[in-house]
Amino acid sequence: MDYISSILPALLSGTKMTLAVFGLTLLGAIPLGMLLSVGLMRRERPGESAVKKWFFRGLKGLIEGYDWVFRGTPLLLQLIFVFYGLQMVGIVFQRFDAAIITFVLNYAAYFSEIFRGGFDAVEEGQFEAATVLNLTRWQTLRYVVIPQVLKIVLPSMGNEVINLVKDSSLVYVIGLGDLLRAGNIASARDVTLVPLMLVGVIYLLMTLVLTFVQKKIEKSYDYFK
Repeated sequence: MDYISSILPALLSGTKMTLAVFGLTLLGAIPLGMLLSVGLMRRERPGESAVKKWFFRGLKGLIEGYDWVFRGTPLLLQLIFVFYGLQMVGIVFQRFDAAIITFVLNYAAYFSEIFRGGFDAVEEGQFEAATVLNLTRWQTLRYVVIPQVLKIVLPSMGNEVINLVKDSSLVYVIGLGDLLRAGNIASARDVTLVPLMLVGVIYLLMTLVLTFVQKKIEKSYDYFK
């Protein structure tokens, strides 16, 4: 117990870094992912000018290319590129800033596909009914579409959120003192697996809390059936 109490402060400090990366990534990636999904789903409307059509086609192509790059390459490689690679062309980020930027861009690409699938699953009749009720486009999205989309995407979102907790350990590659790095240092210094076992327990506790919160949120959307 004395040994555990001696290494616990370092592990808790690493946990704070892990939670900071996790929380800021969600704050940035979820809104960005939703915006990207709207761009992916945007349809051409009758009467639009040719310039407007070509603009939105180009925008959709850029979003698809962005998704392809960030979903098709390892997050670890992206971290190395943003922090180390961009320094070679004069773009320098602090370690924490580089981690947040990379994680937000990476997870936004995944969230955009999740939200796109959710929007596609909403029946066309929902939009027609909203039009009959004289709802504006914003009111239709806010009161009719988005609640249904959230109900549909919650399981997939929950999986990504839990993955994010574990993926946050990758920040070690750019020298940030997260939970796993703190455990590795203590384990290598003291030649024991106890710190790594404690790291595993802390990760399990975090995922347990997230799973509980996810189920509570899903239950709150049970009226959409």
